[in-house]
Amino acid sequence: MKKNFAVIGLGRFGSSICRTLVESGHDVLAIDSSEDKVNEYMNIATHAVVANAQDESVLRSLGIRNFDHVIIAIGEDIQASILITLMIKEMGNPYITAKAQNEYHGKVLEKIGADHVIHPERDMGIRIGHHLVSRNVVDYLELSDKYSLVELKVTNPKFFNKTLLELNFRQRYGLNVIGIRRGQEMIISPAADAVIQVNDTLMIVGGIKEIDWLENQMP
Repeated sequence: MKKNFAVIGLGRFGSSICRTLVESGHDVLAIDSSEDKVNEYMNIATHAVVANAQDESVLRSLGIRNFDHVIIAIGEDIQASILITLMIKEMGNPYITAKAQNEYHGKVLEKIGADHVIHPERDMGIRIGHHLVSRNVVDYLELSDKYSLVELKVTNPKFFNKTLLELNFRQRYGLNVIGIRRGQEMIISPAADAVIQVNDTLMIVGGIKEIDWLENQMP
């Protein structure tokens, strides 16, 4: 379903989100105080405007409250990020995603009503760290302080040519297999009789401790 997004802040993070949303077929209003950055996105975003998002009257004139989703991609100016989040929340916007510079900033954003707080630097550090210490980790996403999603190459022969039912990940390891990547093919929500083959990659959701244990089972 096509949605309307507003992206406030066209730094590396905000500009990447803007491009991705447009390429996915959504309408995007790009906002930044820098005329140079806005000019760069004039022919990329649906609309791009030079504006001071810290001015409540400006936000109202742009019709921010009418957007399905607002992404506040300002991280460096913590005060501006907090002020804009608070103003938009008070306008009644349905969903706000905000970028946090650090843990304290993230906690404040959550307290004042941000629906989703992103820590790009921290999350990327975690993903790269897991990739460095385990050659079998293709990707790693921390969902909370207790749960993660990992894309893990199957390299242990004891998993080969066995079904998910036989391996019984949920009962034995407390993990759920939500996908199997096989070459260019992606099998979503694989059936219990799906057979694990050599070179398969599993997408697994579960507790961080359990995922770490499974990573260690892959030589």
